[in-house]
Amino acid sequence: MRVHVKVCGIRDAATALVAVEAGADALGFVMSESVRRVTPAEASVIAARLPRSVERVAVFRRPHPEELEAALGTLGPWLVQADHDAVGDAPGMRLLPVYRESSGIELAIEADLARRGGARFHYEGSRSGSGEVVDWLRAHHLGRLGQMTLAGGLTPDNVGEAIRVARPFGVDVSSGVESRPGVKDPGLIREFVAAVRDTERGAA
Repeated sequence: MRVHVKVCGIRDAATALVAVEAGADALGFVMSESVRRVTPAEASVIAARLPRSVERVAVFRRPHPEELEAALGTLGPWLVQADHDAVGDAPGMRLLPVYRESSGIELAIEADLARRGGARFHYEGSRSGSGEVVDWLRAHHLGRLGQMTLAGGLTPDNVGEAIRVARPFGVDVSSGVESRPGVKDPGLIREFVAAVRDTERGAA
């Protein structure tokens, strides 16, 4: 089992290249209110230095249609990550819908994925970017509904156990590889990706 790894909250090219060299599959650029926020133009400049194989993800929460349209006009056909009930199915847009741990979320995910005809989704705690760990056993059951990227409070120390319990398609990390809010630590990024790959090999 190979686990898809996304490092989110990228703000500069040096950090982006560290993540790619460590083995990340995707990088997330936050475009909603956050200490990690970048503009679409800034993200585009950073992304231009990345290999084509690396997935670029524009991360929103509840964007206005005009905001989303303007961003995609700059970024092109990037994957858009946003709250599942905040963004419609715009032609040509690839959406990674976000669901947060809450009562009854299982039914919402199942119904929404069936309506969209999609498989991938993002699952995290109730507050984005807060480091809130979700119930991994519950996530394991949700992962049967599609290709789930697990987020929320993942670190180099706990991501192996999270993978063993939740069995996700992918993992997403942001605050868990930061030395302070909004500042990525290259060493922690490398440790995180290495912990994921070790777990894949059954070495951790």
